[in-house]
Amino acid sequence: MSRLFFLRKLRCFNVCSKMLEMFYRSVVTSSLYFAVVCWGSSIGAGDTNRLNKLVKKAGSIIGCKLDCPEEVVERRTLKKLLSILDNPDHPLHHLLQGQRSTFSNRLIQLSCHKDRHSRTFLPSAIRLYNKSPLA
Repeated sequence: MSRLFFLRKLRCFNVCSKMLEMFYRSVVTSSLYFAVVCWGSSIGAGDTNRLNKLVKKAGSIIGCKLDCPEEVVERRTLKKLLSILDNPDHPLHHLLQGQRSTFSNRLIQLSCHKDRHSRTFLPSAIRLYNKSPLA
């Protein structure tokens, strides 16, 4: 919100919309979408609504329509995935290559298993070790 304040102040000084958009992209967007690839799919609905409102406010200040956070998440995540697939030296490259379908050569979604027990999020191996008489 403090960055939007500066955007509003620049608009009050009759700065052209091109410069306002440049300020938005460099100052507001950089902090807004810093780790968008990491939190993109796990963001809550309330946080998404707050981000959408913030982007709409910035768009009304600048005077143009800006990309919504969902579009930015999809675009940056796809770009990151493609960069991992193009770089054989990346640590996740071999994992993703192993997830390709042998029939269609498309990527199969990675499986995720979580053990959810009451009051604990310890992996099953740690729980078994803690229950053993050796512990």
